[in-house]
Parts: sequence; C-alpha cells; structure tokens
Amino acid sequence: MIKTQQRIDVADALRGFSIMGIFLLHSIEHFNFYSFPEIDSPWLQFTDKSIWDSLFFIFGGKAYGIFALLFGFSFFIQDNNQLQRGNDFRLRFLWRLFLLFIWGNINAMFFTGEILVLYSIVGISLIFVARLKIKTVVIIATVLMLQPMEWGKLIYALANPDYVSDAPLADKYFKIAYEVQTNGTFLETAKMNLWDGQLASLTWAWENARFFQTPALFMFGIVIGKAGLLLYNEKNSRFWMKALVIGIICFFPLNGLAGMLSGFIENDAILTPLRLIIRSLANMGFMAFLVSLVILIYYHTTKGHNLLDKLRPYGKMTLTNYIMQSIIGSFIFYNWGLGMHNKLGITYSFLLGIVLFILQYFFCYWWMKNHKHGPLEYVWKKLTWIGAKKK
Repeated sequence: MIKTQQRIDVADALRGFSIMGIFLLHSIEHFNFYSFPEIDSPWLQFTDKSIWDSLFFIFGGKAYGIFALLFGFSFFIQDNNQLQRGNDFRLRFLWRLFLLFIWGNINAMFFTGEILVLYSIVGISLIFVARLKIKTVVIIATVLMLQPMEWGKLIYALANPDYVSDAPLADKYFKIAYEVQTNGTFLETAKMNLWDGQLASLTWAWENARFFQTPALFMFGIVIGKAGLLLYNEKNSRFWMKALVIGIICFFPLNGLAGMLSGFIENDAILTPLRLIIRSLANMGFMAFLVSLVILIYYHTTKGHNLLDKLRPYGKMTLTNYIMQSIIGSFIFYNWGLGMHNKLGITYSFLLGIVLFILQYFFCYWWMKNHKHGPLEYVWKKLTWIGAKKK
C-alpha cells in the first residue's frame, strides 16, 4: 500500500489529463448541443472532421473512464486514511455521495450531459466492496465490465428472431432539451435540465451500459489503491508496461470489429448490445493504454514528468473545473447566453476550447499557490465532515 506523496502527484496529473480531454470534447460537441453552422470551406470541412475524429479517438469514452477510475482510487485513499485512524469511512461516504448528488444537480442546471448524479448513484457500490480482497474486487469489476445485461439482451434477441427492441428513450429527452437549448431563457433551460435533461443523461447512461461500466471502473480504482500500483518502483513499472502493451493490442481489433458489425448484422436487437459490449471493452483497452502511458512517462522521462506535472494544479480542482466548464460552455453555446452554436464550427470550437482550457488552467495554478484545495473541493470536504468529532 502506498504511503508516499508520489501516488498523489501522478493521480493529480492523470485527473488533469482526463478533465482536459473532457473539456475539449464538450467544446466541439457544443456541450451536448449538437447544433452547428453550415460550412462551405473545403479546408474547414476537412479540419472539422479531422479534429472530431481525432478527439473522439483519443478521449471519447476514455477521458471519462480515467475520471471514473480515479474516483474509485480517491475513495480508497479516503477510506484507507480513516481506517488507519480507527474510523469507518463508509457511512460518511454515503453522506459525501448525497452531497455529490447536489453538486450534480447544480451542474445539470447548465449541462445535459453531466455525470456527477450518475456517480452519486452507482458510487454506493463502493461501500459493499471496500473491505473485500483484491482478487474478489477484480472479479466483480470484470463481470460488470463484461456487461451482463447486454449479454442478456443479446441472448434473448438471438433466441427470439422476431423481437424488435424499443427506440432509445434518451432520444425523446434529448429532443426536448434541444428545443429549449435553441430557444429557451436561462430559467427555462435550468428548469428543463433539472428534469428532462437529467432523464436524458441517465437514460442515455442506462442504454449505453454506463450503469455497469462506471462502477466497474470505480472498483478497478480501488484495486489500484489496494495494490499500491501508483508507487514508483520496478515491479509497478513492469505492470504498467504490460498494461500498455495488452491495452493497445486489444483495442485495435475490438474497435475495428465494433465498426464493422453493422455491415454484417442488420437486426438492431442483436447489433446494439453486441456493439456496446465490444466498444466498451475496446475503450477499456485504450484507456488502459493511456493511463499506463501517462504513468510511465511521468516516472521515467524528465521532460514528460515536468510537462505532466504542470497538470497537477488542474487535476486537484476537478470538481471546480467540471462545473465551471458547464457554466461557461452553456453560456457560450446555448440560446440563454451568447448563442454561438450556429456560428462556431468544430474547428473554431476546438480552438476556443484550448483558449478556455488555458485560462482555466492559469486560474487553477494561481489558486493552488495559496490554497490546499479548489473552492468547490474545499466546500465539499467541509460539508463531508460536518458534525464529525475530531480525534
């Protein structure tokens, strides 16, 4: 088990990397508002497609995966620290999840694609695995990552060839959201987001197997903590090198297969769950590659370490940054703010995202010079321990 400061440093660098990727993806998506201007320039059409495909290849389904992995790792750190003091953190963690649910709803006022409410729901699973052995947690997480519900849907569809699956429920709610994003005032947008927007986000997560994948990643984060895998030593370096190689080897055939399935399977009731299973595993493979790559670069290259280390202040303020991004993004692109959704194409939205990331980064750098926690992180911590007796 890790007892040095090193693990915190590399974890903060990983958090910074993931929240940066999430910000850039949200920028080109116009923060879940898929409204774009007509582009006549062949050059901009080329750069739009290149940027979209590249960002989704690198970060799509992976940045959030790293974010979820580190959520589980953070739970382990907090739980382990309290265990060493003779305290049981699990009930306090339930309260912390309730606070996260509130943060999520504040975030949801601005952004239909927020994930904090989902985390607050499936995070309860961590309480039940916290005291289990590493091997047991790995088995449970692996079963969840293999998407048992999607396998059930697939088997049922194969056994019943006439079965027709229902249309995605999330589409209904996202259509409602789109109308308000296009025409609504801030109050209308906030009201819609707190009900239809949340239903859109949660039904999408359910229909895209995130209710199984997310707790699996939480649990793998616990395993990383229990096994001390973020310590800098030769044994862990060998582990992350193996993870890097296996992850990238698994990704390409799985990703290619997921893209080819529609050419061979016409039945959506079979195609949809099978593609979800394969794509989920493909994203897991590439996420393992990215995490391993960042860790190995951080610990084994001077220039890479120095560059990634600069992301640590940004990674220490993930809650603040995540909610701040939603507020800024919705103000820029939605009707209640500047309404730039039909003026900025993907290329310009990407460039704007870089500028906003840099501004946000310098704010974090300045803030962390004089504070131990980000502003929302500080409030969350204080509320987490409200009423607790000091020892």
